[in-house]
Formats: sequence, C-alpha cells, structure tokens
Amino acid sequence: MGRPVFLFDLDGVIFDTEGQYSVLWDRIGREYLSDPDFGNRIKGQTLVQIYDRYFPGDIEAQDSIRDSLYRLEREMDYTYVPGVERFLGELVAGGYGTAIVTSSNRDKMENVYRVHPEIRKMFSRIFTGEDFARSKPAPDCYLLGMEFFGSRPEDTFIFEDSLNGLRSARDSGGNVIALATTCGRDAVAPYSGLVIDDFTGTDVPGLLARYNHAEHSNG
Repeated sequence: MGRPVFLFDLDGVIFDTEGQYSVLWDRIGREYLSDPDFGNRIKGQTLVQIYDRYFPGDIEAQDSIRDSLYRLEREMDYTYVPGVERFLGELVAGGYGTAIVTSSNRDKMENVYRVHPEIRKMFSRIFTGEDFARSKPAPDCYLLGMEFFGSRPEDTFIFEDSLNGLRSARDSGGNVIALATTCGRDAVAPYSGLVIDDFTGTDVPGLLARYNHAEHSNG
C-alpha cells in the first residue's frame, strides 16, 4: 500500500446535518412533486443537477427553493459527527492527505467556515460542487480527489453516508467506509467494505491495519 489519502463527504460524515436537509427537501418534494421521500432521492446531488432534473425551466420554483435552502444553511446546526474531530486530528498529526469532497457549493461552505473556521486547517483541499461536471452518483468528484493527491484507488479511503455518495465512492475504486448516519447499516453495507455508526470507535492505525491485513490476505 502506498501513502494513504483520506477523502470525506461533508453532510452526514463530518457534520450531523442530513436530518435537517431531509426535512426541507421532503417538504419541497411534497409541495412540488407529491413525493414525500424526495430528500432521500436527491442526497449527494448538486443544486444545479436537482434543478435540471426535477424543475427544468421553472424559475419561480428554483428561486423559492434556493431561498429556502440558503436560509436553512445560514441557520442550521453544524454539529460534528461524534469522534470526527479526534479522527481528523490524527490525520493532520500524521501528515496524511485529506480532502472534503462535497456536492455543496461554495456559498454553503462560507456558512460552514463562519461557524467552524478551524475546518480549513483540517484538510489539504476542499472540493465543492463547482469543481466537477458530474455530481454524485458519478465517481468524478472522488477521481478528482485522487488526481489531486496523485493517489491510487487502493490507497484512497473514502467516507460517505448517502446512497448516491456511496455509489460514487464505490465506482471510483477507492476503499469505502460507510457511515450509518443517514441510512441504515443494511442499506449502506453493499456499497462499502466497512460500516461505522460514527468515528468514536475508529482510529487511524486500526483502520490502516484492517485494510493492510485484507490486502495481504488477498495477495
């Protein structure tokens, strides 16, 4: 195994925010599309992608949704997923390459930086939805992260929670760790090599040892 690189989705992985988004998007789904499960359907997709697929040409709906979304992101509770601060601290101390890979846009990230200015120091790079042409579930965003670090898929660890994000991570070829913060363990397990509830029981040496052992066992 080469020098490991660690890529993280944002919502549901670093911050426990997916539930807040689900309330908003499910309301939008009921109001516009008679779809009460709309929030799960669009998780991991960019706002532009959602507009193009579900609200093409409906400028009034797009403007209303954007206003509701931006208001939520200004006011939402950006609480860390348990254990993630410690885990990221281990990665920083170890000098590992780390990146956020999110479908959120730069405006959303400005709200994050306002509440958690320290987040910039935890990552080598922060990729947003503006940085890749195809959003999750396409693998482009994670392939971009690997390209940035010059990392091979087998040396890349990807942390995801939504089904669209997990499909993206899986199809990039990286080592996928699923967090059961948004979907149940049974739902995320088929897309990942490891499922965790949060980061409280996870440390960097243990994670690397687990994958090194698996690699030697398969060799």
